[in-house]
Order: sequence, then C-alpha cells, then structure tokens
Amino acid sequence: MVVVHLDRKGRGGALRSAWSASRAQVVAYMDVDLSTDLAALLPLVAPLVSGHSDLAIGTRLHRASRVVRGPRREVISRCYNVLLRTSLHVGFSDAQCGFKAVRKDVADALLPLVVDDAWFFDTELLVLAERAGLRIHEVPVDWVDDPDSRVDVLATAAADLRGLARLGGSLARGELPLADVAAALRTRPSPTTPAGLLSQVLRFGVVGVASTVAYALLYLVLREPLGGQAANLTALLVTAVANTAANRAFTFGVRGARRLGRHQAQGLVVFGICWALTSGALAALHAAAPGVSHGVEVAVLTAANLVGTVLRFLLLRTWVFRRQRVPSADWSG
Repeated sequence: MVVVHLDRKGRGGALRSAWSASRAQVVAYMDVDLSTDLAALLPLVAPLVSGHSDLAIGTRLHRASRVVRGPRREVISRCYNVLLRTSLHVGFSDAQCGFKAVRKDVADALLPLVVDDAWFFDTELLVLAERAGLRIHEVPVDWVDDPDSRVDVLATAAADLRGLARLGGSLARGELPLADVAAALRTRPSPTTPAGLLSQVLRFGVVGVASTVAYALLYLVLREPLGGQAANLTALLVTAVANTAANRAFTFGVRGARRLGRHQAQGLVVFGICWALTSGALAALHAAAPGVSHGVEVAVLTAANLVGTVLRFLLLRTWVFRRQRVPSADWSG
C-alpha cells in the first residue's frame, strides 16, 4: 500500500494526483467515513474489469438503494441532481455519491480536460465522459451519512453551481475535444485485455484453431463444386475476414467502428500473403504427387496454414493492430 500526502486541500486534486500516478487498470475512491460499505466495491469495479463499462458510480437514488441521511442534505442533493439533469441533460442519476471507479485509460484521457480540483470534480468528470459517449454503470448503494461530516454543504452547493455554469458554457462553445477523446479511446486496446505477448499468443491461438477448423470444413464442402485452388481461395478469404474481426476484438482489444475498414483491408493484405503460401504448397503437392486424395490435400494445406498463422500473428501484432497513441497535446484546453 502507498500513502500519498498532499499539502493542498481538494478532493478533485487528490484524486487527480493519485489516479495519474497509479499503475492499476482500474482506479477508484470512496469517502473515508465509509458511508458506503466496502462490500459494494466488487459490484462497482466488476463491469470495468470485464470491459463492459468505462466508469462506474454508486447511486443513492435508485429504488434498491438504502439511504440514511438528514433531510437537509437529502433535499440539497436531490435538487442538485435535478438541476444537473435539466441544465446539461445528463443520463446518470447521482453525480455526488462518494463512491466511483474509472478505467485507468479513461481517467488518463479525461483528467486533462477536468478543470475543477474540489467537489465539482466528480460532476465534471462524469459529464465529460457521457458527452464523449463513454459507458457509465450505476450501482445502487446502501449509504449511511456521517453526522460528524466537516463538509460545508451550502458553500459546496454554491461552488457546484458555478462549476455547472462554467462547464455548460464550455460545452456550448465547443471548446472541449470530446470527439477526439472518444475516437482515441475506441481504438485503444482495452486495459482489461492482457497486452503481454503470452496472453495475446494464447488468445490468438484460440481464434486460430477455430479459424483452421472452419477453413478445413469449408474447403471440403467447396472442393468438388469449385476445384482445389478456388475452394482454397474462397475458404481462406471467408475465414480471413472472420479471423481479423475476432482478433481485433478478442486478442488485441480494439473496440468500435473507427479504423474497422482499414483493419480489414490490412487483414486482407495479410490474407494475400497466407493465400500465396497455401496456394504454393498445394501447387507443389500436385506437381510432386498428381491425383492425391482430398485428405492429403487438407493435411498439406492445414500445415501450410499453421505456418501462415505464425506469420499472421506477427503482422497483426506489429502492423495491423499495433498500439494506438492517444493524441493528448491539445487536450489541456
């Protein structure tokens, strides 16, 4: 465990400092008074670890939540969230609940855009994430307010209103490059997809086995009506498109439609190399042993396909799906 001490006050500043320095795949925080029980931590981070969400927040406003707090804070909190929904048209229900988690790559992309370093930090981060099209998961929480809280509710509410006005103006004027953030995050490999060579090899192997089986079956089906070379080309083309799509999402963790066409085009170039390899093997077989059985053809083509698979992995990893850098030079606003 690492403890970080900051001389300057401000929850947002503390989170910015700790999250930026963290090497974890998911970063999170909860109020120090444990208003939300630690048992809720796993449901909070699970959708981020699985890759199904980009941010996760606790909500005290869900019908399944159980909340114990004074009427003053209840009224102020609900009024603030209503104002947030009507002024900025947000979809999340509880911006200020002190129980949140974010994927690290998402935090790295959004933190340079967040101006506030105090209590409005949470709201600003969530609004920017939603406007960028990121997925926010809400977890109903059991919340027990700390009666000894040192937070000045009225001063915090006034600061939040100023933050709403500032953020709303920035969004209205189009000053924030949220489209660039969204595009970069969609093409960046997911942090929940293991990036190590061994992990990628294992995932690529699973896809490769499935592709090889599908290829062999397609070739056997198409061999009689199309002939050997045409059956090989057709089966390889069909499985190549499916293989590229599967490796894009499963092996290298690339999400979204951006660069999809380019990735498939590059995949077809790799396919051409593999096709030349297998076609050459088939031609060499027929030249050396005319009239061989279909089973021998399949065995030779499968062996050639396995060699091509190794080459395919190297090209996909180093060329087609090499890691994309997130453009961040102009994100400071």
